[in-house]
Amino acid sequence: MKIVKQIILPVLAVIVLTACGDKQQAASSDEAVATQTFKWKMVTSWPKNFPGLGLAPEKFAQYVSEMSNGRLQVQVFGAGELVPGFEVFDAVSQGTVQMGHSGPYYWKGKIPASPIFGAMPFGMTATELNAWLHYGGGLELWQQLYKPFGIIPLAGGNSGAQFAGWFKKEINTIDDLKGLKMRIPGIGGEVLQRAGGVPINLPGGEIFSALQSGAIDGTEWVGPYNDLAFGFYQAAEYYYSSVWHEPGTALEFLINEKAFNELPKDLQKIVTVAARAVNEDTLDEYNARNNNAMKQLIEKHNVQIKELPAPVLAELKRFSDEVIAEQVAADEGFAKVWASYSAFLADIRDYHNKTLKPYFENR
Repeated sequence: MKIVKQIILPVLAVIVLTACGDKQQAASSDEAVATQTFKWKMVTSWPKNFPGLGLAPEKFAQYVSEMSNGRLQVQVFGAGELVPGFEVFDAVSQGTVQMGHSGPYYWKGKIPASPIFGAMPFGMTATELNAWLHYGGGLELWQQLYKPFGIIPLAGGNSGAQFAGWFKKEINTIDDLKGLKMRIPGIGGEVLQRAGGVPINLPGGEIFSALQSGAIDGTEWVGPYNDLAFGFYQAAEYYYSSVWHEPGTALEFLINEKAFNELPKDLQKIVTVAARAVNEDTLDEYNARNNNAMKQLIEKHNVQIKELPAPVLAELKRFSDEVIAEQVAADEGFAKVWASYSAFLADIRDYHNKTLKPYFENR
């Protein structure tokens, strides 16, 4: 028995000491993770601190800093400060920066299906699009498409229903669009081209000067809140409210996948939760600010808001259907995403036709 004790006691002592060492090592490791700090850069496609669009990334950076107790700091750069507005995707993909904030339709040349996650002519509203992204499989499809580029996309705000835009001449028939040079991105631009117009893609900061100089004959941007801030009423006489090309425009956070994977789990969660909060907050802001801005345009700047004639909208809808059908036939990725999008839209449209449509008419 004495021999057994002499053998067992030292073994037990080694086990206890080893266990204590493992616990101390684990505690030390956890403590190191908890105190590790990260500094990220985020580039955007918008002017620094621009209302709505430009404030969304600033709010994200603030939320992340506060929730992480300063462990993750995100420095935001406006368009052109580090990279041009249309080079945000490449900067994030290449790891030049860890994050970006932009609009999905700007990457149509790289990923034909990307505009579906932003806005589709005569497609989903903001609330419908958010429902599809977060509960209808849209976000998973979005992340699949961006994965080959080393990017994780997250919904990063929504500007709601966008006005048809500003024009230097009245639009009375579809023929008035022929030869018209207009700043309009995404599928909407292809529809304009089908109608005989000339779509031009410009970052926000370049639109006013192009409109004022006559380089373009018209522009869509967002709606009263942002259009007032850019002063478009000084460069074009006719403002059309008719929603058709962007019924609910989603913005996006672009996250470099390698940088995201280097974060501890709690900071990863903070990033995704902050993005979700900004996504809703931005839509709330636009819904709150657009009406007051519209009143200012009308009452202070004597802007007359017009509506596109029904035959013009009918033709734009027909052209939209043609363009989408061709995209479905030409690109497998587009076809896959559109199948999910259009099926969800059909279901939610039927529900809203039975609920919100009659409610708005009766209200």
